[in-house]
Amino acid sequence: MVVCASLTLPAQDFAFTEQPNRLVITHAAKPVAHFVFKDDKILRPYFAHVHTSDGLQVTRNHPPVVGKDAVDHDTMHPGVWLAFGDVSGNDFWRNKSVVRHERFTAAPMVKSGQLTFATESSLLATNQARLATLASRFVVSRVGEGFLLTWEASFTAATDGFYFGDQEEMGFGARVATELTEKKGGVITSSGGATTAKATWGKTADWCDYSGMLADRRAGIAVFAAPQNFRPSWFHNRDYGLMVANPFGEKAFTKGTTSRVPVAKGETFRLRFGAWIHSSAKDGLADVAGAWQTFQRTKPASPP
Repeated sequence: MVVCASLTLPAQDFAFTEQPNRLVITHAAKPVAHFVFKDDKILRPYFAHVHTSDGLQVTRNHPPVVGKDAVDHDTMHPGVWLAFGDVSGNDFWRNKSVVRHERFTAAPMVKSGQLTFATESSLLATNQARLATLASRFVVSRVGEGFLLTWEASFTAATDGFYFGDQEEMGFGARVATELTEKKGGVITSSGGATTAKATWGKTADWCDYSGMLADRRAGIAVFAAPQNFRPSWFHNRDYGLMVANPFGEKAFTKGTTSRVPVAKGETFRLRFGAWIHSSAKDGLADVAGAWQTFQRTKPASPP
């Protein structure tokens, strides 16, 4: 992989530094996020230390700080992630099975105001058998008063009988900073206009936003579920700071029929999600709907 030569980039552009287990992403010399692709405890790729454009951290401290943060689920809720509690009976949410990073298929590159990169990972069952190959494409860009992180995921089944199961703990998630949680005065709002964790939990939505006050700014994260996904996402939202877009939990959320989404061996199943990380004036209102429209208009990458 090529390490970014930041001196060749405009001062207000994205940049990155490669470390043995992560990419450290910055913008205008301010922190944006760490993309961690190898971790001894969290056995799947994730983003941690996610910041707004004005330098406010909007994900929970990783690891959580005792006495400052709730320390529950410290290896399940690191920041922003994609994980699944049931893939062919294997649990990748709770780190009982491994999404092993294999390689960067596209080296990180900054062009036209965007940072892009792509990875290949293997989904390994508890017996170490390879269930599927995961091709991920990432784009980080400036949208409105925030950063838009897009994660496109393509799963190619390597075995017969591959499927996604039905749980609350499936999909694209974020854990917000302690100060932003509903317990501390933060607000969850859905694209349908509902507010609070209770009112948005288990409901389908194009997006949900979790925001609150940080350093006299209104800051937060909005989670987007692409309309191209195979079905709308239910949202698994909690007052302690969790927000997950989950298109798989039909029974978990509706008490209806247990859902199973099979993928035939050799076939590819695609998902696309986004996280808009935003900050505005104390009395301002973040344009989540506008950022959603930008995300929605952006075409997915060509299939691998």
